[in-house]
Amino acid sequence: MSAETPVAAGQFTRRRLQFRDWRGTRPFWAGLLVLLGGFPIMYFPYAHLKFGNLTVAMATTAGAGSLIIGVLLVVLGVSLWFQKHVRVFAGVAAILLALVSIPVANFGGFIVGFMLSLVGGSLAVAWAPGEPVGSGPAKGDRVEGDAFEKPAGDSGPSPSPSVPGADDLSGTSPANGANGRHSAG
Repeated sequence: MSAETPVAAGQFTRRRLQFRDWRGTRPFWAGLLVLLGGFPIMYFPYAHLKFGNLTVAMATTAGAGSLIIGVLLVVLGVSLWFQKHVRVFAGVAAILLALVSIPVANFGGFIVGFMLSLVGGSLAVAWAPGEPVGSGPAKGDRVEGDAFEKPAGDSGPSPSPSVPGADDLSGTSPANGANGRHSAG
């Protein structure tokens, strides 16, 4: 072991944590699935599969359409990574392109590309950015519109509730007896 080994391990850990933080602020998995869904859609129409001496060509008349759909899905996947504010547009576009790939591109890349793109587009539409840690109200802070909470250290009278007739329920109104129950007479 050299003296530089802990530094290299620290460098790897730091980069891994930076990537994890970056990944957590955008729809990363949605982009990855949409990106991966584009490859089988654009690959299979141009593939030549060999089984021994037998070559199977998947070339169809929709080869150009498959290529366009696949490239668009790859671009949408990358844009989900680097431009998170277009997530709804990119997600809906990925879902629509996945649906169009069924009749155009060999059943959506033999269902593999279709399913990856459909799930990735759905994840992109459903993803919402989280709030930064510590942006909410503190434990002792008064929340706006909360008529029943008093700030810490406030010695003034408590605010009355905004419910009509709430004074009759408090047990201290003059109509009630000393023990808080209604008098019978």
